This record gives sequence, structure tokens and C-alpha cells, in this order.
Amino acid sequence: MYTFLALAPILVVLVLLVVMRLPAKISMGVAYLVTALLALFVWQASGAQVAAATANGIIVALTLLFIVFAAILLLNTLKEGGAIVAIRKGFMDISPDRRIQVIIVAWLFCSMVEGSSGFGTPSAIGAPLLLALGFPAMASVMAVLIIQSTPVSFGAVGTPVLLGVWTGINDKQDITQAIAPLSAENYLLQITGNIGLIHALVGFLIPLILSAFLTRFFGARRSFMEGLKVWPFAIFAGLSFTIPYFLVAKYLGPEFPSLVGGFIGLMIVVPAAKRGFLMPKDIFDFAPRAKWDKDWLGSLPEEKYDDTVAPKFSLMRAFSPYIIIIALLIITRTIAPLKAFLTGNLTTLEFSNLFGTTISSKVQLAYSPGSILIVTSLLCILLFKMNGKAVKRSWSSSAKTMVDAAPALLFSVPMVQVFINSGSAAEVANALPAMPILLAESAAGAFQNAWPLVSPWIGAMGAFIAGSNTVSNMMFSYFQWSTASQIGLDGNLAGQVVALQAVGGAAGNMISVHNVVAACAVVGLMDKEGYVIRKTLLAMTYYVIQTGLIGMGIIFGDMWWWILAVIWPITFFGILALSDKKNASKSISNG
Repeated sequence: MYTFLALAPILVVLVLLVVMRLPAKISMGVAYLVTALLALFVWQASGAQVAAATANGIIVALTLLFIVFAAILLLNTLKEGGAIVAIRKGFMDISPDRRIQVIIVAWLFCSMVEGSSGFGTPSAIGAPLLLALGFPAMASVMAVLIIQSTPVSFGAVGTPVLLGVWTGINDKQDITQAIAPLSAENYLLQITGNIGLIHALVGFLIPLILSAFLTRFFGARRSFMEGLKVWPFAIFAGLSFTIPYFLVAKYLGPEFPSLVGGFIGLMIVVPAAKRGFLMPKDIFDFAPRAKWDKDWLGSLPEEKYDDTVAPKFSLMRAFSPYIIIIALLIITRTIAPLKAFLTGNLTTLEFSNLFGTTISSKVQLAYSPGSILIVTSLLCILLFKMNGKAVKRSWSSSAKTMVDAAPALLFSVPMVQVFINSGSAAEVANALPAMPILLAESAAGAFQNAWPLVSPWIGAMGAFIAGSNTVSNMMFSYFQWSTASQIGLDGNLAGQVVALQAVGGAAGNMISVHNVVAACAVVGLMDKEGYVIRKTLLAMTYYVIQTGLIGMGIIFGDMWWWILAVIWPITFFGILALSDKKNASKSISNG
């Protein structure tokens, strides 16, 4: 009964948001009430605990809205300054094919952004960029969410591993004994290599999924096959990222796999695309905007571009704001004294022990990606010699979009925080663990020796709830290790299960509600969050199932699991192709 009740908030979200497609501000409002009532009256959490979790959620939501405002401000500044014209032309010169553009921008560029910053920054930068290139708002959001999988485990210079996994395995006596004489630090490096390998084996097909989903959901023919036709280029782009990514993870550690993989991938793929290497003969483009489904469109005003008109700026000058952003992100995240100042007491607003509980919250606006985006937007005024009226328009329009996005985030993030902090007070008889922990324990009891097949789903559930691979790893890494140990796996193989947790947690970012809400907000796509999740859920399902199959093959060494790991992607893409025929038959019968 408790397992079902703990699952209730997730079911409410899925039914209202994904099945019924209600706006997030309504769905998450109901989910918040359900979660709070369960925490208070079933889990017997104190009123102060629920209030503190809610307050913490509101604080986190406000920091996310700061990033949303800054991301839209950068887009509006580039538009008002005239730089978008040059950026559009630059990408059209690489290839006018939208399948190629989405692979370069979302898969490679946004993966590099993820490696340097994480925490939703790829959506804040990539989705508006795709929108400016002429993609529908919903396609832009879908693309940047699907790539928030492979690079996420090493996002923000390795934070999900260095903080998330490390919190789970450090200073645990049973782990220390099981891995002796290996140190916890070396054990973490071993787990890092495992994470990199699994992601590489699963993630190299993400560019192909990106292309197929783009043509199926946003093409005039509604065809997966139209996207699958670029498979040589898509797999080439996938391997161009995942091979250096894996090598850096295995031999250098968790800080730079995504950053280096994205950079090397861009250096390989962009010149190859310009030369037509492995490029499809046909060119895919969207239908005229007048024929687009109204659900694809955001609230941002339509921009019309004449690609025959020469841009005012060179491509390098127009794209320089993105180079500045990457440089500032790397500098502020890797130079220790600067990072210490930006995250120190002078620049941190801290709320300790909210309402007398152990829940605390802090705001580090100086370290936020939003601050970097705003600084870059201010520099753009000088770079593009903007006048006062253009600057005023960009700021006022950005503020309006942020306000429109606020209700959904102000419900979704508090709901998440109450869910995570729902554990019974210690003095309560028959105290219950917090809802996500209880769900994980129930799954462990049900699946036993098939646990490696299930463990990525636990990681994905954690990220879906928390909106963070780091938080998912903090919650579940030790639990995953303990469960693996209980089914008889030694320290080395238990570390493989922790790696499966981290990979599943990365994949869960594709459907995390507050990630989806924030990504929709930066392109003005309000009240369509459920439509997006219905699409990204398919991609996440591929990722998590494939991760589990590979995990079973690595841990138990049974060839059948490796055969299934080969069959599953073929089956997945086969189902996509067959659905084209079903869709075509339906169109004929209707028509």
C-alpha cells in the first residue's frame, strides 16, 4: 500500500501532464497538493518539514527563472543586434538540411555546453538558438532535452560524479572493506570509466534518434524513415563525440569527457558536413510555417529572415557571444580561486535550517549560468553597437516571457522538494523513508538478481523527480551499491551497478518535469509540457532499456544479454519504421 501511495505523485504527473496533456501549472499544482497531503497525513512528516521543503522549492524555482530570463535575453539581444541573420546563414552554409543542423547544434554544441555548465544550461542556450534557425519551438525543446542524456553524467565539469556518486560511496565502511586495498578515490575513477563506456555504447545512436524524431513529429510527411536515412552521418557524428568522450572518462577522470567530446566532435563533424561527407542526397526542411501545427508554436513573436540578404556581421563576430559564454563557463568552473569567490560567503545568500528543520537553501547568483548569460548580453550591446530602444525591447520582452513561465516552475519544483523530503520524523512509530527511497527499496525487493536491468530505471526516476542527475546519484548511489552487494556481487561489480545508476540518472533528465518546464519557457512554449514529454519519453525508454541490457551483459557475462543489447536498438528503430506504414495506412483510410 505504501509503495502505491509513494508512486501516486508520479502517477498524477503522468496522467495529468502526459496523458491528459494539461498545462504544467495545473498538473504540478495538483501533484504538489497530493504530495503534501501524503507527506503530512500518511508519512507523518511535520508541518515544518513540508513548509521548509516548499520554501526551498520556491527558492530553487526563482533561481531557475533567473536563468530563463537570461537565456531569453541573450536570444532577444542577438535578434535586436542583427547577429541572428549571420548565425542563420552560417548554419545554412554548413548544410540547409535540418537533420544535420539539429545534430550539430543539439548533439555536439549543446553537449559541450553541458560539459562546461550543466544544470539546464544546454536548454537555455540551445533551444533559443534552434528557434532562431527556424525550428518550431516544440522541436527545439525536444531536441535539447533528448541530448540531455549522454553528456549529463559529466556535466558541469563532472559534478554528477564528483559530488553525486562520491557522496554515495565515500566514508562507507562496507564499501571500504569490499574494495580494499583500492582507495575510494581510485574506485570513483573506476566507476567513471564504467559510466563512460556504458554511455558510449548506448549514446552513439542519439543523433539518429534526434533526426528520426525531428522528421516524424515535425516533418510534412510525418515519417521516421525520412530521419533514419541520414544514418551514416548520424552514426559518424555519434562516434565523433562518444569515442573521445569515453577515452577521457577512462584515462583522465570525470571533469572533461563531455566538454572534450563535444569540442572534438564539432572539429570533426562541421568540416566533414561542409565537404558533404556521408551527407544524404535529399534535403529535409520543415513545411511553410503556415502549415505548422499550432501546438508547435511558442508565444515568442515570429521572426522573418531573408537568407538572400547579406548579414551585417561576420559569422565569427555574430557567434562570438556563444564563444564568450563557453569561455566564461570554463573559467568560472575550473579556476579554483575564482570559483571559491563566486561560491563563497560574500556572494552566497544562505537560508539555513528553514522553519527549524535540517533543510537549508542557498542562492549563488554570481555563480549561476544566468549571470554569465546576462554579462554576455551586456557585452553584445557593445559588440553589435545596439541603440537604447533595441536594448529596452530585448529586456522588456524577456521579462514578460519569464513572468509567463513562473507559475509552472513555482509549483513543480516545490512538489519535487516535498517528495524528496517526505520521510517520517524520527520519533514517529513505524517511521517511513522518504517516498523515492521507499519506491527504490520496493523495486529492489521485487527484482533481486535482475537488479542491473532495473537499476537504471531507479536512476531515471530520481532524475525525473529531482530534475538533476547529481541529486539522483546522491539519493541512490549507496542504495544501488548496497542492493548489488546483497545479491552477491563483489565490490567491482557493485561499482558497475553504481555506474548504471549514474547512466540512468542522466537519461531521466530527458523527461524531468522542471527541466521540461524550463526548456519550454525559454522559447515561450507555455502549457505544452505534456506534448514534449510524450516524445522524449520514447527516447528515454530506448536509453534506459539498452543501459540495463548492457549492464546485465557486463555484470553476468552471459552472451545472451549482449545479443539482446544488439537486438533492442534494431527493434526500436524497426518499430519506428513500421509505425510509418501504420501512419500512412491511417492517412489513406482517412483520406
